[in-house]
Amino acid sequence: MITTIETALVVDDDVLMREFMVETLRRNKIAVTETSNGLDAQRLMSEQEFDIAFVDLKMPGMGGMELLGSIRADGKNTLVVMVTAFGTVEKAVEAMRIGAYDFLVKPFSPEQVEIILNRAREWAGLQAQNSYLKEELGWSLPRGREIIGKSPGIARLMRNVEQVASSSSTVLIGGESGTGKELVALAIHTLSDRRDGPFIRMNCAAVPDTLMDSELFGHEKGAFTGAAQRRTGRFELAHRGTLLLDEVSEMNLAVQAKLLRVLQEHEFERVGGSQTIRVDSRVIATTNRNLREYVEQGRFRKDLFFRLNVVPLDVPSLRDRREDIPLLVDAFIRRFRTGRKGKPVDLRVDDGAMAMLMDYPWPGNVRELENMMERLCVMEEGGTIGTGQIPPEIAGFARKAPHCAAQPAAAEGETCFSIPEMERKTIMRALEATGGNRRKTAELLEISTRTLRNKLNEYRETCPLPASA
Repeated sequence: MITTIETALVVDDDVLMREFMVETLRRNKIAVTETSNGLDAQRLMSEQEFDIAFVDLKMPGMGGMELLGSIRADGKNTLVVMVTAFGTVEKAVEAMRIGAYDFLVKPFSPEQVEIILNRAREWAGLQAQNSYLKEELGWSLPRGREIIGKSPGIARLMRNVEQVASSSSTVLIGGESGTGKELVALAIHTLSDRRDGPFIRMNCAAVPDTLMDSELFGHEKGAFTGAAQRRTGRFELAHRGTLLLDEVSEMNLAVQAKLLRVLQEHEFERVGGSQTIRVDSRVIATTNRNLREYVEQGRFRKDLFFRLNVVPLDVPSLRDRREDIPLLVDAFIRRFRTGRKGKPVDLRVDDGAMAMLMDYPWPGNVRELENMMERLCVMEEGGTIGTGQIPPEIAGFARKAPHCAAQPAAAEGETCFSIPEMERKTIMRALEATGGNRRKTAELLEISTRTLRNKLNEYRETCPLPASA
């Protein structure tokens, strides 16, 4: 994977053009290797890695297209920029279709080379961020969004998403409001072969029944009152990409029947039109309802449910992955780190405040946590968020949390969490995550099994433990 642009290979049989390119690249702090033919370039690339290569399209012996094919066949990640004369631009465009990064048309200026370099650096930087976030936290997604978490539920979801992304199957994503269903859909699209195609979203709950047909399938001019011009529907816009039907349970039965036909036949007609339009759109649907109950109640078509439910995915609620809360809090602080005066704010959440956040059930899930952290990042000017800055509804829940009989209740205005209690909660959650397996729990917590056994015996003297412990 290319994560920086520091080395370049210039391949051109024109001495003056090659020298011009080498000088321009070196002026931009790029280490350059040069050669006059494709065979030498092939040998050089077998001996060392290059971040970017500028390859002349027409050379004696091995030409630019043949060299590009060799680079791709060898699995090299080098960004290849084709250099071409005006009369062979079509060949350069063809080269981009088979894997070239960009092309330059002779004659060109140093500024044009620098534009390509800057764009390549931005691309490489994004690759580096994506690689880090995928390894450490999740996936970096378009629009600055992320899926973050290391909990078993999120890890399992990510594995499923990677498997699903490689197919074109219809996916039904379930989960409570605010869990991040749309982000999961965007991750599937981003990791799929359709990533370069459009990602089109339609919130079925926000579209009136009378406009649902037009929004999905489009309409012809004069199809109904107010249809002053032809409108392209979401299915057409998503051609060769992905269509997200958010809250699909809110779609009326008449439109459900038309949707079923598109899913089965991949074709439809615009409202008021007679021409059949074929589309290649992958459909991902989300719902926070129990669609099986909707089917039993006659509110959702059974055949459509089975057609959407080819690959079901469930996004866990935040209360079911509490161990991800510190990661999410840190990510939101980074995102909202600019304060009211436009100055960076270096914030941290102290242990007492974090304990409150970990214990709160978060009925609004990640969205509720995100909104709260944005408010705190904007309003707080200090360096630490303590228990006094936590909103009353969250702090109040922590104070009212049930206690063991052997543990005194917190006084008014105090947090009910001590360090031993936080330790106990951590061990109990780890046991739950491993299904009561003490060896795996000890490995997860990075403690010895003897220490874990002693801790559990200590807890039994003060509070009853779950049977699995």
